[in-house]
Amino acid sequence: MKSALLEQFHSTFGRAPEIITRAPGRIEFIGNHTDYNGGTVLGAAIDRRVWVAVAPRADGQWNLASGQQAGLVRLRAGDFTRQTGGASWVNYPLGVIHSLHAIGLRQPAGFDYFATSDLPLGAGLSSSAAIEMASVLAFARATGEQRDREVLVKAALDAENNFVGVPCGILDQGVSGFGRKDHLVFIDCRGPRFAVVPLPGGAQFWIFNTHTKHALVDGLYAARHRECMEAAQALGVRQLVDALPGAVEAAHRRLPVVLEKRARHIIDEIARVAATVAALGTGDLAAVGKLLTASHRSSQHLFENSTPELDLLVDRLVATPQVYGARLTGGGFGGAVMALTSPDFGDEDAQRVGAVYQEAFGAQPEVLHLQTADGAEFL
Repeated sequence: MKSALLEQFHSTFGRAPEIITRAPGRIEFIGNHTDYNGGTVLGAAIDRRVWVAVAPRADGQWNLASGQQAGLVRLRAGDFTRQTGGASWVNYPLGVIHSLHAIGLRQPAGFDYFATSDLPLGAGLSSSAAIEMASVLAFARATGEQRDREVLVKAALDAENNFVGVPCGILDQGVSGFGRKDHLVFIDCRGPRFAVVPLPGGAQFWIFNTHTKHALVDGLYAARHRECMEAAQALGVRQLVDALPGAVEAAHRRLPVVLEKRARHIIDEIARVAATVAALGTGDLAAVGKLLTASHRSSQHLFENSTPELDLLVDRLVATPQVYGARLTGGGFGGAVMALTSPDFGDEDAQRVGAVYQEAFGAQPEVLHLQTADGAEFL
């Protein structure tokens, strides 16, 4: 990938880059929609990444190109006009520059920028956070800003929230920034506080990407965010993480049914994260798998961010002996299912699951056997 990136950069800009970074996508292991509710979450950085190459310029010109989209976007330094259509991917690096400027860090005077990726789009593996983290590392290096990783993660999150306009929590950028091979990333989103949790040997990740996405996914995500905030207000707390055990049951008579369901999912999901960390500590992958599947059922019935495609995959996977558990990964409303399996689960097993899916929906899911990886880094 690095050699291809160098070749693409040179063919686009006629020179070599001075800075190369890469950042991984992530699997949301467990903790669905808990992050923006102040809760805890576990994620894994994966061996599919976004690569970014940058060469500074002194003429106040920002030139951006991508291996996944044709065309070159040219902007003057300081022009934060949001891009549309095929150029909308530029909003991610542009948002990062905007966020660096907003927190008092220098923005690059000018640059040539090229991004490329082997990370599937629309699979719930957070290609957006990966390009944000790769970009923030590159721009910080280009301007000589030496900052803690936490600061750069927060800048990437600010780009997603306040420039791109997605009201997500810190899970995606945090896992992409703090990933470590053979580990999961634990985030207490109230700090935020980051830690790594060893992954027991023999644990395997498989992703089944449906390539489906609800047409109203952005609005539905924002709606869930709003419902959680309304549920917290109804329970008299700032965030749902602050709700005491039994608070939802105590408020049953005055809490609208929808808000009750959303609150129950978040509060129970935070408890499942804690139970998962404990089970990982003892190497009990069977217990971990049950918690993953319980997480999906809660997403399916309480948070209502699953789909028939995702549900069928989970049903088929958990009926397979080599599968510990399965759940949707990412924001939901389409996307992908993650399965935690033993090493005995292989390509033939995955193909059988795909055949059942094809019979039901007329298409094959994309199957990815992924490994854990280190977080965002310079090359």
